[in-house]
Amino acid sequence: MILTDYLNKESAREYAFRQIRDNIINLEFMPGITVSAKNLSLELGVSRTPVMEALQELSKSHLVEIYPQRGCVISKINFDTVEETAFLRRSLEKAIVEELCDTINEDGILKLENIIELQEFYINKNDSKKIFEIDNEFHHALFTMCNKEQTYILMKSIQGYFDRIRALSLNSVLDIQIVADHKSILNALKKRDKALCGEVIVKHLLRYKFDKKEIIDKNPDYFVDSNKA
Repeated sequence: MILTDYLNKESAREYAFRQIRDNIINLEFMPGITVSAKNLSLELGVSRTPVMEALQELSKSHLVEIYPQRGCVISKINFDTVEETAFLRRSLEKAIVEELCDTINEDGILKLENIIELQEFYINKNDSKKIFEIDNEFHHALFTMCNKEQTYILMKSIQGYFDRIRALSLNSVLDIQIVADHKSILNALKKRDKALCGEVIVKHLLRYKFDKKEIIDKNPDYFVDSNKA
């Protein structure tokens, strides 16, 4: 389990939720394994109550399954759920980049260029976790520049399922297109071309489908009924 420091004014429950969720998404907790509130509380340095509350919250987004008397299982991945959460994200981000065509300024363009340069650096280092982290930073920046921070927070709260597929794609697929996609998004924004922006962001967020077979072949135990997924 990888732990980070408390955020400013973060409660024990919020800390436990964030740490467990991040470790699920980053695949430190593999799909299908059993975890216990007792062991998690010891690792996190908090009591069992905030851990149980965090697990209950994570169960709402189907990242964990809680079984009385048996413990808590990190949910295996069901592609039906992936498709639903991915659809929501595509719909929101398409609207975001189309709106951003009207409002992005030179500072915003420079910010996105800097993020892409940082991504290229970590791709050369073959650091999939940093690539994933900076990928999130790129998409977060799009929402922030549109003054849609609360929309991003809402989307993030239900994107854990989709984020695990993104993490698996970075870990499993050698031909990473993430930087090329982000450059295409940025170029479309520079042209203020709403149709092109919508097209490239949707293609980018559908890329996991191209990698689907390879991801499942390399990680069959992570999926619900992977032969039919």
